[in-house]
Amino acid sequence: MAEYKIRDLEVLSGIKAHTIRIWEKRYTLFSPERTDTQIRTYSDDDLTRCINISILNRCGFKISKIATMSDREIHDHVMECNGKNAEDVAIERLIVALIEMDERLFHDTLNDLIQSVGLTLTFTDKLIPFLDRIGIMWLVGTINPAQEHFMSNLIRQKVISETDRLPIPQKKTVDALLFLPEHEQHEISLLFYNFMLRDKGFSTVYLGQSVPYDALCLCIEKLKPQTMITSWLTAVDENFMQSYFMRLTKESAKIPVLAGGIQINSRKDLVKDYIHEISDLPAQVGALIS
Repeated sequence: MAEYKIRDLEVLSGIKAHTIRIWEKRYTLFSPERTDTQIRTYSDDDLTRCINISILNRCGFKISKIATMSDREIHDHVMECNGKNAEDVAIERLIVALIEMDERLFHDTLNDLIQSVGLTLTFTDKLIPFLDRIGIMWLVGTINPAQEHFMSNLIRQKVISETDRLPIPQKKTVDALLFLPEHEQHEISLLFYNFMLRDKGFSTVYLGQSVPYDALCLCIEKLKPQTMITSWLTAVDENFMQSYFMRLTKESAKIPVLAGGIQINSRKDLVKDYIHEISDLPAQVGALIS
């Protein structure tokens, strides 16, 4: 059973801790357990209920009315509200889908967003904030590996599916070679980079996760890409990171390397002489190959 502090509920639901306490006292909406030191702890069910109440409240339901509803009634009203305000409550729907491992809800939420605003805005405006919000769940250990794989694979499938809809550029040259180093398994960002470039008509070759360095060099020699794209999320030794990009720059005839991810963002001073930090990727690739 997961345990959340009231601050966790605040971050995940968007409802202020002070408001949660008032609702708890005045309307008995939640019944948290308490530790020996009287600190409130909440369950997955409490978190789901809190998020659903947040959705209804934002859709215009008064809290006094919500307090009279059963969990079934709250759920039914949330489903109606979701249909009318899909974009506004998308992040909350994704969090509930993750907690309950509800593939249909996760799938339908992503589909609604993509049909409404496209994959690029779905990723930048919804999925990234969603991943930021649930970061607290990783920190407090309330997401288990099965839930993480469930979420990652559904997002991964959707990005691949949207990429597959795009035409394959009829270019003989490779504008960008996309890869992850041997220690890196997290490929959602790289898949999205590939989608963005293909969507703008660039020719790409996608190597994916955990590419051995020697194999990467053979691909570079064979394909002669105009640029290389990578993403580093997994923590590595600083000296390893610096020496990796130093060596890659030297042995790839100084083909430009564009890199993103939290490890690049937090250690940019170590590698700034060897990479271009990703910001507006299509524009950056366009400028480098022009």
